[in-house]
Amino acid sequence: MTVGDAIREAAGRLSSTSDTARLDAELLMAHAMGVSRSDLLLRHMRDRVPAGFVGLVDRRAAREPVAHLLGTQEFFGLDLAVTPDTLIPRGDSETIVEAALEAARLDARVLDMGTGTGALLLAFLDQRPEASGIGIDASPAALRVAAANGERLGLVERARFFEASWLDEGWAAMLGQFDLILCNPPYVETGAALDADVRDYEPASALFAGPEGLDDYRAIIPQLGKLLLPGGVAVLEIGATQEGAVSSLARESGFAVVMKRDLGGRPRALILT
Repeated sequence: MTVGDAIREAAGRLSSTSDTARLDAELLMAHAMGVSRSDLLLRHMRDRVPAGFVGLVDRRAAREPVAHLLGTQEFFGLDLAVTPDTLIPRGDSETIVEAALEAARLDARVLDMGTGTGALLLAFLDQRPEASGIGIDASPAALRVAAANGERLGLVERARFFEASWLDEGWAAMLGQFDLILCNPPYVETGAALDADVRDYEPASALFAGPEGLDDYRAIIPQLGKLLLPGGVAVLEIGATQEGAVSSLARESGFAVVMKRDLGGRPRALILT
């Protein structure tokens, strides 16, 4: 069996559990061969199937995320390490970075609340060489992933990471104030039906936020005023049905709110000023 044959067979097998079965198969094959996907498609389709490919397909068929199998996820042009201790960065969250780049000053001092892999902070800093920032997370394991990503991307001098939880009193006392705050908090309703890829493999603490998915917004938004410098801006990710509820919370705390949609046309970012 050639690589091309194996990819077609794997795509057929994965089609019942993945909406991107062919892409999944190609990425797993490229990973097993130690080449890029483009190199695979151009040069290796007639090669022999490498050891390890079938095992990767077995794991994907059991709904293990491709990002976990590869150990990386692309986000805003960056190749980020991911582990089961972090959320997998998603394309919808690139809307948060785009909104921040439009709204924040070039040399912004940035706070990324719930940094996970460091995706939001590192993507912003990669685009803004004069900016610097801090990422906080309650998970030490996630912070290790974020710090490693910052180091690998050459951003270690401008991105620092600290353990902190916005639910703890005095958590921000030593951090100072910021021109820009980024936050993709937990916002899934407790008990919501999720795909097994997410439910069984990504950290529940980074997903669920009470019966309405609003608990963390209620904790975060009232604290933003003290964290922002005059003229500062906060950009929050929201679920597609949460614009009204989260906007109301923000206005109650004295913010003006602008909404930005993702590429799918769904409400995704709230810009608070």
